[in-house]
Amino acid sequence: MYSLPKKLVAEFIGTFTLIFAGGGSIIADRYLHATSGGGVGLLGIAAAHGLAIAIMVTALGHISGGHFNPAITIGFWVTKRLSTLQSLAYWSSQLLGGYAAAALLVFIVPDSSWRADALGSITPDLAADITRWHGMVLECVLTFFLVFVVFATAVDVKGAFNKIAGFAIGLTITMDALFGGPLTGASMNPARSFGPALATHHWSNHGVYWVGPLFGGVLAAVIYDRVFLRDQPPA
Repeated sequence: MYSLPKKLVAEFIGTFTLIFAGGGSIIADRYLHATSGGGVGLLGIAAAHGLAIAIMVTALGHISGGHFNPAITIGFWVTKRLSTLQSLAYWSSQLLGGYAAAALLVFIVPDSSWRADALGSITPDLAADITRWHGMVLECVLTFFLVFVVFATAVDVKGAFNKIAGFAIGLTITMDALFGGPLTGASMNPARSFGPALATHHWSNHGVYWVGPLFGGVLAAVIYDRVFLRDQPPA
């Protein structure tokens, strides 16, 4: 059993990796478009986010549970798998990790003509024809899939066993990003939105990325807990 400080370090590193690799892939895509007309594309960006989570859940899941996302943590809290104090500590570590990664991206990206566009794009925002209501619903559904898979693979002892949880969770993020990326940025994670927003001062439609994911996380956790985990009460 790892102590809470060690768990918080794991949550910081995992969240940092997600925002650094995911946001970095977006910057790389914009840079390639500006310099060569090419880019990593939607699939590359989705894969970068999914791989970051798959790797970090596999590497650190045994320490902290591998949340790296307040929407997952709130699911554990509402099903009484984490205390209020632990949940708040997890949130703080995740948000700090997200900000640190985004701030580092802002610091290391070269100062060139495409810099402002690239840095603005690492903060999720709504497409021009997507309303805040539509954005919240989409983020809710995408996060529902994510948290449902987390509970099915990393919590349910009868599931696909937690040794491969990282693979399934990473693929879920990739799947969600392939659809939601062009519409809302497919954040599914308040830390993924908060860190870049704070670092780039881009707060447009920011509430969407708290309300949608948190509601989706609670809904998925409660449904899986009440329907499939009746014989596995929280320790």
